[in-house]
Amino acid sequence: MSEAVDLEVDGHTVTLTNPGKVYFSKRGETKLDLANYYLAVADSIMNTIQDRPLLLERYPDGAAGKSWFQKRVPKGTPDWVQTTVVSTPNGTTSEALVAADMAHILWAVNLGCLGFHVWPTHAGSDPAISAPPVYDAAGALLPPTGVTDELRVDLDPSPGIGFEELREAAVLTRQLCTELGIDVRVKTSGSRGLHLYALLEPRWDGYQVRAAAVALARELERRHPERITAQWWKEERGSRVFFDFNQNAPHKTVFGAWCVRPKVGAQVSTPIAWDELAEIVPDELTIATVPARVAAAGDPWADRVPQSIQVLLEMSEKDLAAGLMDAPWPPVYPKMPNEPPRVQPSRKATGSKKDSGESR
Repeated sequence: MSEAVDLEVDGHTVTLTNPGKVYFSKRGETKLDLANYYLAVADSIMNTIQDRPLLLERYPDGAAGKSWFQKRVPKGTPDWVQTTVVSTPNGTTSEALVAADMAHILWAVNLGCLGFHVWPTHAGSDPAISAPPVYDAAGALLPPTGVTDELRVDLDPSPGIGFEELREAAVLTRQLCTELGIDVRVKTSGSRGLHLYALLEPRWDGYQVRAAAVALARELERRHPERITAQWWKEERGSRVFFDFNQNAPHKTVFGAWCVRPKVGAQVSTPIAWDELAEIVPDELTIATVPARVAAAGDPWADRVPQSIQVLLEMSEKDLAAGLMDAPWPPVYPKMPNEPPRVQPSRKATGSKKDSGESR
């Protein structure tokens, strides 16, 4: 066990216990290496996740060890650590860590956090915006989400789909968003997918942002039916890129920009410029390589400005008026108004009427 190291960050002393502990076995990178990576990209990561609640993915023995997700900060948390109350789809609340500054990130690193899953809201955001109350199919009031100020597109590979198809789907999504007047930016997921983000004006809640994402997914499927699918059930997707609109479901987190995946190679979910997409190799974007990229070329998301999704909400209303039902919700959510039965199409065809709890 190596001797503890004290880091002075943002006016706080963060102690890294056993800083020489190997977290990423491929190149032997340690807890201290991870902390130094985050310090190297501090401005960029704070530009995207500052003051947002975090779900922690903890690997105290490194990326190859056991893990768990932690919604609540543990007992014995220092007084200076900021938290905020978040809720699950059924209304259960917890005290979540807030990405208030880099000291909070390094404090979590010391706990063995190798993944930060970020909320699309800010701590303390006012839920009293223009959206009306939302009720589930049983008439129960659903928990408010606060102002949701990011739309997040997750392009997911289906069987037979490689990274080249994901690149193509990302470009097609950008083309449609540009046509609609929406600026989207791209990042690698740190794993197999691609994420597209749009920073939003603070006007809508999570239910409205999800409706906008559904409308975007459906329009892409209409325009490119052989390449992109909005079908929730895997058996209906075929060899097409899945546009996962439910990453925008209220109270849902997505793996954060500039955050390090719990993989032995220490891959980073890295924002990139659109003109880099054709040549980028995601596995090469690691804690060893990303700081130099940022130092040389800057942050490709630094100039983001808030966007409007009003055009997508109007498309959503048009779809519903034409008779389309809402898209299926994930099984952890209560049954929603105008939602189709949660039954796999193949089971429905055999006469089964019982909703399935199986996730996509």
